[in-house]
Amino acid sequence: MRNSFLMLLFLSITLQVNATQGKDNLETITLGAGCFWCVEAVYQELNGVETAVSGYLGGHVDDPSYKAVCAGNTGHAEVVQLTFDNSIISLEEILEVFFQVHDPTTLNRQGADIGTQYRSAIFYENDEQKEIALKLKRALSVAKVWENAIVTEVSLASTFYKAENYHQDYYAINGNNNPYCSMVITPKIEKFRKVFEEKLK
Repeated sequence: MRNSFLMLLFLSITLQVNATQGKDNLETITLGAGCFWCVEAVYQELNGVETAVSGYLGGHVDDPSYKAVCAGNTGHAEVVQLTFDNSIISLEEILEVFFQVHDPTTLNRQGADIGTQYRSAIFYENDEQKEIALKLKRALSVAKVWENAIVTEVSLASTFYKAENYHQDYYAINGNNNPYCSMVITPKIEKFRKVFEEKLK
């Protein structure tokens, strides 16, 4: 029921703001929704997404390492920077997936992953993206899709730091052999595929 309601809500909002969307351009948006392995795995399967790169953003330390980010002292979030073709998929659709595949009401936490590095966040590149993100967040809040308040941060993107090479394509490479992947990411991917079947590559 929630999935159907969310899709109708996003469709309504998309129809309202699509007139301002550019066409035939590549856009970049950076999202934090818990462990970046999960987020990357989801968006790599989405039609119109050209690249999904795991990294760090939003903190105060230059060139952070995974170890430093995990310690929670850098201010950075684990994020995935997406480059997408907005003639194929809109930012509204990108954010529809974002709000469906994680819990935007848990502060600095996704499941067993706890800390500011796992915060829910949308890092926008321009005022148009900011307006769309805030409008969607407000609409979801008014609709009370979740019992608790949405805590998703909406902030201007700062310097993006690409994560270490072993984090890139992590689920695609390690999905069958890593317990975290099989217990956490695989169920999320399977649910995502069912809900967004028509949007897959």
